[in-house]
Amino acid sequence: MGRGAGSTALGLFQILLVFLCIFPSVTSPCKILKCNSEFWAATSGSHHVGTEEAPEFCTALRAYAHCTRRTARTCRGDLAYHSAVHGIEDLMVQHNCSKDGPTSQPRLRTFPPGDSQERSDSPEICHYEKSFHRHSAAPNYTHCGLFGDPHLRTFTDTFQTCKVQGAWPLIDNNYLNVQVTNTPVLPGSTATATSKLTIIFKSFQECVDQKVYQAEMDELPAAFADGSKNGGDKHGANSLKITEKVSGQHIEIQAKYIGTTIVVRQVGRYLTFAVRMPEEVVNAVEDRDSQGLYLCLRGCPLNQQIDFQTIRSAQATEGRARRKGPSLQAPPEAFTYETATAKCREKLPVEDLYFQSCVFDLLTTGDVNFMLAAYYAFEDVKMLHSNKDKLHLYERTRDLAPGNMAPSGLSSALWVALLCLCQCWLCLL
Repeated sequence: MGRGAGSTALGLFQILLVFLCIFPSVTSPCKILKCNSEFWAATSGSHHVGTEEAPEFCTALRAYAHCTRRTARTCRGDLAYHSAVHGIEDLMVQHNCSKDGPTSQPRLRTFPPGDSQERSDSPEICHYEKSFHRHSAAPNYTHCGLFGDPHLRTFTDTFQTCKVQGAWPLIDNNYLNVQVTNTPVLPGSTATATSKLTIIFKSFQECVDQKVYQAEMDELPAAFADGSKNGGDKHGANSLKITEKVSGQHIEIQAKYIGTTIVVRQVGRYLTFAVRMPEEVVNAVEDRDSQGLYLCLRGCPLNQQIDFQTIRSAQATEGRARRKGPSLQAPPEAFTYETATAKCREKLPVEDLYFQSCVFDLLTTGDVNFMLAAYYAFEDVKMLHSNKDKLHLYERTRDLAPGNMAPSGLSSALWVALLCLCQCWLCLL
C-alpha cells in the first residue's frame, strides 16, 4: 500500500485513539487506555510516515502490540482493546513492520505543537529528564541499596537483613540487570557479604550499546568489561559514563538515558551497591506478575530473611555475635555489645537501622570495615534518595508482599487520563 494510504490509515487510527481517550470505560480493569496513550505519545507528532521514519514507527508499533498482549486477559470484552489489536495488525502490514525486533521503551515523550525534534538521535532521546515536556509530571525517583551482612533497602523503603548466599538478581527490568554474589564472611557462618557484582546495561535505541560492568573483591574497575568508559559508538554514548571517585574504592555510573545513578564501593574486602532510579524505569518489565525474584523490588524471600530485632536483643545480652542455630566460629575481634555500639556511634550518631546494622555486623563478623560499609551506605542514601524525610529508617519490615510497590495505581490512572485529555485538547486547537 502506498505512503498516502498508509498516512490516511494512521490518521484515522489516531482519531480513534482520541475518541477512546475521551470516552474510556472507567469501570473496566482493562488497561488498554495506557497502551493507547503511550502509542499516541510516540507517534502523534508525525503527519505522515516516510521511509526514513519507518524503523522508529515499527518500533512504536511493536511496543504497542506488547502492551496490548500484557492486558489481553482483562480486556477480552473491551471494544477499545479489540479496535487497538486490529488497528495494530493493519498498520504493521501497511508499513512492512516485522513482529520481531526492538520495542520502544515505556517512557512518554511529548513535544510542544510544531516541534519536530523526533529523530531517534536527538539529544533529548538520550537524556531522561530532558525528554519530559514542561507540562508533563516530573519523574518520581526511588532508591535501593545493599551493604554489609547483607542489609537491603528496597525501592519501597523496606529494610531487611538477609542470608541470600550465592548469586541473586538485585534488579531485572527492560533497561538493565544487576546480579550480586554473596559469600560467607566466616567459615561455618550464615553471615554473608557481597563479593561480586555484575551490571548489564541493555542496548537502548540510538543512545548506548549493551555494556557489562563487573566488580569483585579487590577489583573495582573504572571501566566496563570491554575497557570502555561510555556507552559505545552510538550518537548518545556519553549518556552512559563511568567515573572513578576513589581509585579501587568508589566508582559512579551515570546512565542519563534512563535517569539512573549507580554507586559501587569496595569497603574492606566486600562490595556495596546503591542506585537512584525513576519509578517508571523500576516498573519497566514485560510481565511483572510472572517476573522472577528481584530483590530491590520484592525484597528477600521470607526463608532468607533474618529476624534482626531478636538477634540484636540476643547480642545485647550475650555480648557477642550469635545467630539462631548451630554455634558459630567466634569473630576474629571480640566486640561486646557496648563496644560495638560505641564504635558505630563514631560514624552513625542517629540510632536508626543503619546504626543497628552496624552493631549487628560488628558483633557478627568482628570486622570494623562493616561499620564503614554502613556509614557509606547511609552517605549514598543522602546523595541518592529523593525524599529527605525518609533518609533514616527505624522499623524494619519483615513480611513484604511479593511484587508490591508503593501504592500508585490511582496516581498512574489520573496521569494517563490527564495526558489523554491534554493530547485531545491539543488536537482540537
